[in-house]
Amino acid sequence: MKIGMGSSNPAKIKAADPFLAYFKEAELLSYSSDSLVSAQPFSDEETKEGAINRAKDCVKQGASIGLGFEGGVMEMEDGMYLCNWGAVADKDGNVFSAAGARILLPLSIVEGLKQGQELGTLMGEFTQDPEIRKKDGAIGVFTSGMLTRSEMFLHISTILLGQYVYHLNR
Repeated sequence: MKIGMGSSNPAKIKAADPFLAYFKEAELLSYSSDSLVSAQPFSDEETKEGAINRAKDCVKQGASIGLGFEGGVMEMEDGMYLCNWGAVADKDGNVFSAAGARILLPLSIVEGLKQGQELGTLMGEFTQDPEIRKKDGAIGVFTSGMLTRSEMFLHISTILLGQYVYHLNR
């Protein structure tokens, strides 16, 4: 079985671990998958769509199961929040999605986002580490490292695996 990850980002690739543990004979392949949404998604709906598009694209490229993860932001009455979505798709056309942790972003970051900058770029400047999106990410920075981007996507992946296994066993 081939499990496809719609990204080469190490924080997202680590999120495939629950699927690899469950499907012991599976092989993980990283695909260059386009989210087909904005480079910086600005809503839950757009972020979710990006994750689903990545998962489906992995299947189109030959994976038995595709995984897609997408980070974005969403506006609420008290400010702009980080949001993250994941999706799993398979050759039979099944698609499941799940969301992850939310955290209020500082005004300095929100201002940059509203000026058209991407969160990853802003976080790279904020931390003076251009690779932060491949490491702790915004969630790691703004939780003092208590929850990393990889751990957040891993949590979403575990939810997705649970949904998928439930579906398989029905």
